[in-house]
Amino acid sequence: MLRDFPKYELFTILIVVGIFFIAIAKAIYPKRFNDFVYVLGNSKYLKIYAKEQKFFDKFDALIFINLIVSSAIFLFICLYYDSKILTPSIDSMFKITFGIGVFILIKVLLERLIGSLFEIDKLIDQYLFQKISYKNLLGLVLIPINLLLIYSFKPRLILLYIIVILLVLINIMGLITTIKTNQSIIKQNLFYFILYLCALEIAPYIILYKVFVS
Repeated sequence: MLRDFPKYELFTILIVVGIFFIAIAKAIYPKRFNDFVYVLGNSKYLKIYAKEQKFFDKFDALIFINLIVSSAIFLFICLYYDSKILTPSIDSMFKITFGIGVFILIKVLLERLIGSLFEIDKLIDQYLFQKISYKNLLGLVLIPINLLLIYSFKPRLILLYIIVILLVLINIMGLITTIKTNQSIIKQNLFYFILYLCALEIAPYIILYKVFVS
């Protein structure tokens, strides 16, 4: 039985905003979008569009907006899953959305800076493109998940854990793909790549976890 709809108007607006930007990306870049949707099981997208990547990519930017919005909704649900009614305020959703966006953007800029310092720009650029592609895919995956958690199922801790594990697995698949694609370059810079992973892929999320559970 569907839960009470009127209480989730803000969620509905945000989901529509995310879908709107996805629709724009599909309308402007139809071929690229179709390739992007199958990125999880097909490396064609990564091989073709990694060569065309720019510092600011319009397609990635449009899809990225949905990632931020969808991630903010899912994070709110995770934080307040035990509430009787999920009633987000504009203020709380703005803070979460802004925080996620700033965190990801600062992290990407730091990664590019470290890539330059370690003189592994080529490796980091390819890695970032593949990682951002998989994260943007997570934004698409989160749309139906958020819809179900908001309007159909009552969020439960075990269910949220399963969803988080699924999202982590998609990210791991992206990392494995990157390592396979750049084996030769990684072997030449193995120490720096491991240092990079520890400093910017593991440590930030441990710090965030400590912040939210403390």
